[in-house]
Amino acid sequence: MKRISLALAIAPFVLAVPLAAPLLAQQGQSELSRVNAYIRAVTSMTADFSQTDRNGQTLTGQLTLKQPGKIRFQYQKGVPMLIVGDGKALTVIDYEVRQVQRWPIGNSPLGALLDPNKDLSKYGKVVPTGDPSILSVQARDPKRPEYGTITMIFRRDAASPAGLQLYGWVALDSQNNRTAIRLSNQRYGVPIADSAFRWTDPRPKGRSAGG
Repeated sequence: MKRISLALAIAPFVLAVPLAAPLLAQQGQSELSRVNAYIRAVTSMTADFSQTDRNGQTLTGQLTLKQPGKIRFQYQKGVPMLIVGDGKALTVIDYEVRQVQRWPIGNSPLGALLDPNKDLSKYGKVVPTGDPSILSVQARDPKRPEYGTITMIFRRDAASPAGLQLYGWVALDSQNNRTAIRLSNQRYGVPIADSAFRWTDPRPKGRSAGG
């Protein structure tokens, strides 16, 4: 089986257009504030996802999110991979080779989406899309380039939190691994137990388990 890119998540559905002609600063800050409001308003969410890596491999599955910092990517049947964020660390579990990789959520591109306390106005910018119904925001910590870049894509939707519907994102890690996530069937405010963010450790006994 081909290995899944660990960049976690931008995609063929977004054109990564450089920030060309200067946007009005006031408008840009307003849009960043709106995205901040969305992240803070979403206490929980479930969605179907489609993940495409830089090699064109596409996998599907179920996304579960609970703030602050909890996320689970449950892949389609037959894919022995699980990705879980427990509020502090992001863990990638490969059951096929019994391997576990773990690092602080803030050290990954997903940190921008999973930390309601972060202020996007300090490290984010609006990326032109050419479509007024689509808002694209790129987040990157200039002091920590090794944490990677995430470009979040939203559809404007008055019925969704802060008037935005998260459509997906594209993540680029420090090794230039590029992954795109596209979401569908988003449901907000659903009850989610913390047990959803536990996982079974496939490594030999004697090593610490994930819960």
